[in-house]
Amino acid sequence: MNESQPAFTAVVLAADRGADDPVARAAGVRCKSMAPIDGIPMVLRVLNALSASKQIGARILCGPQQSIVKLEPDLRARIKSGEVKWMANLQTPSTSAFQALQSVPERTPVLVTTADHAMLSAAIVDFFCTRARATDGDLVVGVARHDAVTKAYPRTLRTATRLQDGSYCGCNLFAFLTPRARLAADFWRQVESQRKKPLRVIRILGIIAVLRYLLGRLSLPEAAIDVDSVRDLELVEEIVSGWRTEDGGQRTEGHEFGIGNAE
Repeated sequence: MNESQPAFTAVVLAADRGADDPVARAAGVRCKSMAPIDGIPMVLRVLNALSASKQIGARILCGPQQSIVKLEPDLRARIKSGEVKWMANLQTPSTSAFQALQSVPERTPVLVTTADHAMLSAAIVDFFCTRARATDGDLVVGVARHDAVTKAYPRTLRTATRLQDGSYCGCNLFAFLTPRARLAADFWRQVESQRKKPLRVIRILGIIAVLRYLLGRLSLPEAAIDVDSVRDLELVEEIVSGWRTEDGGQRTEGHEFGIGNAE
């Protein structure tokens, strides 16, 4: 990171979407973000990766509920020491992200990710943030080539979005680089609130953007695997355990990235 460039503030979305999350239930924990991967809760893996990153300064954790935090000694200690700032989550990921962004000075770049990004590493964070800074976009989104992900991990089930140069899946990495980018979080709230009403979403997006998507004319980039299901939990546990068995540490080779920016 150039000394003249401000560090990113990282925002980690760590609340369950609803009660009785199946991943939390399968792992026998109080919320999904506390599900362990190779003995370490996913949320702590994400916080560790951000702590080791050269691009990240402050870290904000949105959720889990305070009653859960109080029962998790390691997480509670990090918050009490000031290493991590905790904020109560709101009803949805988009409203939680919007709230967190409002607490950060508008000239500070913000990286938003999720607590179930259990394979996140400092190398991934540094690469993504460095490449994001090099674009001329306000908002930069990381995605993964669907064929690259399924080739590396055939058992994973990822939702693919068809674009002009292939199919991609999201990787839960979003860089808000300018004050203008903060408007995207508000836009996200609007779309999320109408996600089950397609005609209203089309009006919000604008018909040209929708047509470009349907025609496969939008172009975006690439990244990794999060834990959306019990199947994902089992797969990531197997992968990460394999890393430890082979070399005692985290590996990042094999991950391919791309950068898509929105202006």
